[in-house]
Amino acid sequence: MFDVSFTELMVIGVIALIVIGPERLPKVARTVGHLLGRAQRYVNDVKSDIQREIELDELRKFKSEMDDAASSVKTSLRETENSLRTNLNDTAREATQSISNLKKEVETPAGSADRPTAAGTPALDTAQPAATDTAAASTPTPAATDTAAVSADPATAPQPKTSTTP
Repeated sequence: MFDVSFTELMVIGVIALIVIGPERLPKVARTVGHLLGRAQRYVNDVKSDIQREIELDELRKFKSEMDDAASSVKTSLRETENSLRTNLNDTAREATQSISNLKKEVETPAGSADRPTAAGTPALDTAQPAATDTAAASTPTPAATDTAAVSADPATAPQPKTSTTP
């Protein structure tokens, strides 16, 4: 702070001793020491206050940067949400139209066997029964015989045997 050497302090001490006197010099030195200590604490407090203010300004800047980043992310998310909703609504509308078109195709008269289906292949005419092979249908397999007996009319199906013991 001040550029004071040891010799200059000695000169000041000798002058203070002559002017103040040896009786009051210790009391004055103590008072000057207290005043210098207070001044030093005050300077340190001011320095720490300034440092805190600088840190608070940095934190405010950082907070404002984070708020700006958060708001930009929020707007980006809203834009993405809106575009996804628009795409979803378009897809739902197209699906609804496709379903209604398929229903219209299904509800058309059964006489048109050449009408295209959704896949682009001609639809089968379901109004006429399909031809079956009578030889294959008349020769049942052993498993088919068991299931035929079970699924037959209950009056003609074989009943399980019950034993009665006297």
